[in-house]
Amino acid sequence: MASELCKTISVARLEKHKNLFLNYRNLHHFPLELLKDEGLQYLERLYMKRNSLTTLVQYLHSNNIVVVPEAIGSLVKLQCLDLSDNALEIVCPEIGRLRALRHLRLANNQLQFLPPEVGDLKELQTLDISTNRLLTLPERLHMCLSLQYLTVDRNRLWYVPRHLCQLPSLNELSMAGNRLAFLPLDLGRSRELQYVYVDNNINLKGLPSYLYNKVIGCSGCGAPIQVSEVKLLSFSSGPRTVFLPAEVKAIGTEHDHVLPLQELAMRSLYHTYHSFLKDLNFLSPISLPRSLLELLHCPLGHCHRCSEPMFTIVYPKLFPLRETPMAGLHQGRTTVSFVAYCCSTQCLQTFDLLS
Repeated sequence: MASELCKTISVARLEKHKNLFLNYRNLHHFPLELLKDEGLQYLERLYMKRNSLTTLVQYLHSNNIVVVPEAIGSLVKLQCLDLSDNALEIVCPEIGRLRALRHLRLANNQLQFLPPEVGDLKELQTLDISTNRLLTLPERLHMCLSLQYLTVDRNRLWYVPRHLCQLPSLNELSMAGNRLAFLPLDLGRSRELQYVYVDNNINLKGLPSYLYNKVIGCSGCGAPIQVSEVKLLSFSSGPRTVFLPAEVKAIGTEHDHVLPLQELAMRSLYHTYHSFLKDLNFLSPISLPRSLLELLHCPLGHCHRCSEPMFTIVYPKLFPLRETPMAGLHQGRTTVSFVAYCCSTQCLQTFDLLS
């Protein structure tokens, strides 16, 4: 098998192949032959499905563990990398050097995290990391400005970074079969995002109202659960209870006519320095902690009524899905509600999902 592999790689190098298929070869290590000498810099698509890879780069054992430095990054023209159906536990940071990469498939592995360097893949259009062990996604993922299709089904996600809502090209997001209890307030605010699938997240009871006019999948959501089982702020309306994102500090009601001082200060700062927010150093760290600078750069969300940014407090309003025209599409297979997150009592009172 080793000699056959070397021959295949050698032919690809000599003939300057753009496509290389190494599927179903029972590989346990990433073949370093791919990274030696010249010739494979012309490679655009690498397929390595159905192997037994455990790491993306080979580790050499002697007295110490030595990582082959920047190995995978030498395939500078690679556009498609398929490492599905292996046993990968680690994706090396050098993955971020594949600046031409457009399609990355890592489904059916054992990954528990992705390196932040994934955010350096500016040309990435498709990312499939379904059926792994991921608990969350790297916040820098929102820097993948070309990303259109993101599939994270059947992982262990309990939290989705709100920065994900900033992906300008994202058209389809699938997060079915995870452990989500809430979604970012701004999910669906982008006009590009048209398809969202969150089926079988049993603790998920609320969908941001921005998703109302999108194609959504939410079967198997909203199963009964005691509020005490989940340590999150919750909002109840009649028999319905919805969990709110962990970053939300307070819940406003129609009787609260005065905003908290911190919220007023953050909104004032935001409007004053909005044009400088691309640079988190626009204010001295002494005048404002970096955590608050980052919050100014990426608010909790924007009012579903007037688009005012919100930083610490939200005014939620529930619209049960079964009471909307969309009820027939789901035929009673879900008990979720749409949630309008508003910035004030006035917006809360005037928001109407169906208008």
